[in-house]
Amino acid sequence: MKRVLIITYYWPPSGGAGVQRWLKFTKYLRNFGWEPVIYSPSNPDYPVLDATLAADIPIGLEQITYPIWEPYQFYKQFTGKKKTDKVHPGLLSDKKTSDWLEQFAVWIRGNLFIPDARKFWIKPSIRFLIKYLIDNKVDVIVSTGPPHSLHLIAMGIKKRFNIPWLADFRDPWTDIDFYNDLKISAFADRKHKKLELQTIKNCNEMVVVSREMKENYEKMGGHNVHLITNGFDPEDITSEMVILDSKFSIAHVGSLSPNRNPKVLWEALAGLCTEIPNFRNDLEIKLAGNIDQSVLNDLDRLHLTSQLNRIAYVPHDQVGVLLKQSAVLLLAINNSPNAKGILTGKFFEYLAAGRPILAIGPADGDLAQILEDSGAGAISGYHDLEGLKVIIRQMYEKYLNNELTVNPKGIEKYSRKSLTAELAQILNNITI
Repeated sequence: MKRVLIITYYWPPSGGAGVQRWLKFTKYLRNFGWEPVIYSPSNPDYPVLDATLAADIPIGLEQITYPIWEPYQFYKQFTGKKKTDKVHPGLLSDKKTSDWLEQFAVWIRGNLFIPDARKFWIKPSIRFLIKYLIDNKVDVIVSTGPPHSLHLIAMGIKKRFNIPWLADFRDPWTDIDFYNDLKISAFADRKHKKLELQTIKNCNEMVVVSREMKENYEKMGGHNVHLITNGFDPEDITSEMVILDSKFSIAHVGSLSPNRNPKVLWEALAGLCTEIPNFRNDLEIKLAGNIDQSVLNDLDRLHLTSQLNRIAYVPHDQVGVLLKQSAVLLLAINNSPNAKGILTGKFFEYLAAGRPILAIGPADGDLAQILEDSGAGAISGYHDLEGLKVIIRQMYEKYLNNELTVNPKGIEKYSRKSLTAELAQILNNITI
């Protein structure tokens, strides 16, 4: 088998969205003639842990590690957090009001830690991997970001050995939804964009997760940009019969950050609670994962707290049951300039669960197109209050009549194994 070195920050026992993509690729790569080798930090500061994901690691997989220094202890001291507190990604906050210390810490993050807080792992990793690769041949290097510091590690290795390099962008770099919230100076912005451009110009191939991202990176000068979306693993979706919630449950799994807070939905639900008899009694809002305080504030303001069922992190091996038992699956797309190109891994797991999807986001984006093609649900704009009410009314009426079902079509191409076959073909081509 050919060997591919995968440079990733997120790896089990990390939980959350960042670990899923390459864990699943790694699970299936051997089926297509590729032996993966994982390089990750030995002492990372993961915001979420999920030991169940280790079950997807192939038997006998070679994993090499090197220590990383991350500035989070200084950040925690600076902002008054405990040493054991986890640092949430995406600027999530659990405070009712944001103080100046937290805002200053955000400024430091965007202007001093370029491209991100893992920058201190770049040079040590290059030195370590040079020594490793002298004695251990690989045919391709893969870097996956964010954190985008990992692309700079791969760039350093490519310069030394000229090994073909595939750069995978799970999220964009300077076009990521919270980039403008980092209070980035003009100088820092130029540096971020310079490093991003160097990455897309120096890698042999690029992989992105949405059509919008592909078009944007090609406009920037990216060459050989391939689209491989996120997906679902059929083995993660339980085949057992699941009893549906008795309530009209609207479930969201994953983080809800400030720019992902679906304010129009809360307004619509509050309105329907007064307009439809018994709607308030039937309604359950299930939020599983890290929830920004702004979301809780909105629910409290609109008197929806009694309908809230807040669930702590759900291990990945239990997510499938939660999805299949819910009446409706909520997908809140970040209200940001790059919204049209956001296609989260969670969306594809929603598709596989076979429950109706209610999305809040752009009606002309990549997600809206897949929703329409698959017939898996409906999407409403960020400010279309009345249109959203109509959608929810229709879903609620079907719920009352035990007719709230969907049968998504054409989604087999999004299975993790099928997507790994596409990846393996790119790896084969890059080594010709």
